[in-house]
Amino acid sequence: MAERRRSKDTARKDHAKRTLVWLFAGIIVLTGALGFGVVKKDATWAPRLGLDLAGGTQIVLEPRVTGGGSVSQEQLAEARDIIVQRIDSQGTTGAEVTTQGNSNIVVAMPGTPTKEQEDAIAASSQMQFRPVLATAVGDPALLQPQPSDTSTSGSSSPSSSGEKSDGASSSGGSKTTQPSASRSETPASRDQARTAEPSPSKTTSPKSAKTSPSKDASAKPSATAPADPAQQSWKPSGKPTGPMDPNNISTKVWQKFQDLDCSKPPEPTPSGQEGEAIVACKQDGSIKYVLGPVVVAGTEIANAEAGYRVGPQGQQTNEPEISLTLTSKGRGEYGDISKKMVQMPSLQPPVNPPGSYNALAAVLDSQVLIDPGFNEAIPSGQASISGFTIDEARNLAKSLKFGALPLSFDVQTRQEISPTLGSEQLRYGIIAGIIGLLIVFGYAMVQYRALSIVVVGSMLIAFAITYLAIALLAWGYNYRLDMAGVTGLIIAIGVTADSFIVYFERVRDELREGRNLRAAVEAGWARAKGTILVADGVNFLAAVVLYVLASSGVRGFAFTLGLTTLIDLAIFWLFTHPMLTILARGKFFASGHPWSGFDVNTLRQAKVRYKGRGNFDIDGPADRDNPAQVPVEGGAR
Repeated sequence: MAERRRSKDTARKDHAKRTLVWLFAGIIVLTGALGFGVVKKDATWAPRLGLDLAGGTQIVLEPRVTGGGSVSQEQLAEARDIIVQRIDSQGTTGAEVTTQGNSNIVVAMPGTPTKEQEDAIAASSQMQFRPVLATAVGDPALLQPQPSDTSTSGSSSPSSSGEKSDGASSSGGSKTTQPSASRSETPASRDQARTAEPSPSKTTSPKSAKTSPSKDASAKPSATAPADPAQQSWKPSGKPTGPMDPNNISTKVWQKFQDLDCSKPPEPTPSGQEGEAIVACKQDGSIKYVLGPVVVAGTEIANAEAGYRVGPQGQQTNEPEISLTLTSKGRGEYGDISKKMVQMPSLQPPVNPPGSYNALAAVLDSQVLIDPGFNEAIPSGQASISGFTIDEARNLAKSLKFGALPLSFDVQTRQEISPTLGSEQLRYGIIAGIIGLLIVFGYAMVQYRALSIVVVGSMLIAFAITYLAIALLAWGYNYRLDMAGVTGLIIAIGVTADSFIVYFERVRDELREGRNLRAAVEAGWARAKGTILVADGVNFLAAVVLYVLASSGVRGFAFTLGLTTLIDLAIFWLFTHPMLTILARGKFFASGHPWSGFDVNTLRQAKVRYKGRGNFDIDGPADRDNPAQVPVEGGAR
């Protein structure tokens, strides 16, 4: 039995040593990665500062409508949102995008943007309709098996002339169809229905023709999805005969398609590529596309309205739709492409090799908003797009109307701006952090004596990892440390301090109950880790909520608070507990030396003990008469 106990004790000590080795190896790797970035790339040893601490560049953009005309407040707000998306896709944090008056957009960015970044921000924004020539998985992280859904629904809609259409309606990639008064279905279900039963008759009135977005094409890929065409070779066999011809895909475009990762959206498509194939991503990043030349310009959208479909008897149904109306020129272009596409196969989720498909993508800023297929030709220039919720329909209608405006941005002014707070406030923040550290170190020396070396070590390692993480994020993602972020770092000192206080006090409780130090460390660890996990979990959840819901001024605080909370957990598991496990096997601490922090006699004579997380134990007269009595947890009694 004694031999087994010694063997188990040796195994714990060896495991603690290996854990410390892995921790320091990880720190060395982080340091080496940052050093490589400094030598070979554009990284710096110092974190990059935000707009409020280091200043930056202010660019005033004036939206301009091609061919004249004015920009409405709604269009200006939509333009601002698009510029925010462009800046976010560049990994620039801490930028501020606001509207100035009724006509200008002001972009304030930390540091000095490159020429490419500035051009991308000021690039023109216009909706384009392009045929889909190939698709594949956009974000590899979404390549997970998904359960299949099967559902059917029927709906009806009168044409503007009062005539009705015949067909079947299906949604969610269903494998069956069902007759109803009108036909509105997803592409996948149409193909399956065509192989299972005769195709129903086409619409008798062109004004009632409808399209539906390819919901299945945007679904997450299944485990049995066909081979990814993006990994296959492709070479055009000749000159393209039209915009739907896959020969529009050049070798260069195909290479871009292979390299495209939709977790990092592509830059906005530059003007002048209307007659060429491009690559794009779906808004949610699930699908990447090769799109053919423009067949209908966004300027040909006369109107796009979201609402609920009207039934054959004039009653309003609960099926949302977008009513799309085209201009006289767009009517002809839309009718021509619909006649050709209705004869083509529909998209299959999520993989489609180069070919001609029944799918017309509406693309804005290299992002595909929708990619509906046609149920029939639409020569009237009036279409109904269905297959989403009412909120999605309203957002899409807004984007379609905005995309109809050929909007571009002229750089009105560009100037360097001074920091709103400056280096003085940063110096005060650093001083506040140092004072907080000194107070923690002083408390640890008084309360825990020699055990304070674990406190100091935990704080120093936490500081090193946090510093390296922020510097690496500045290099890889252009993260900027603002004053709110500095505040989050200062708060982290208290979070880390409270973690080791909880652990140490749990170990002391076990010593008061008569256990030796080695057993007390393991028992205290079992009791403390649950408390710390819950407390840090609440902190992390609060940081996530703040980051998602709060304004940009608070996001820096939320980000650093969440980052340091995760680092605190790592330090607790990888340093504090292993160090205490090793020290408990040393003669100085195991003997209960008065300066070790684990002197049993001193612990039993204490009248007031801080337990951590705001809890105290206060001994009464009975406790002092009977030192072996176990104190009550959490407060006076």
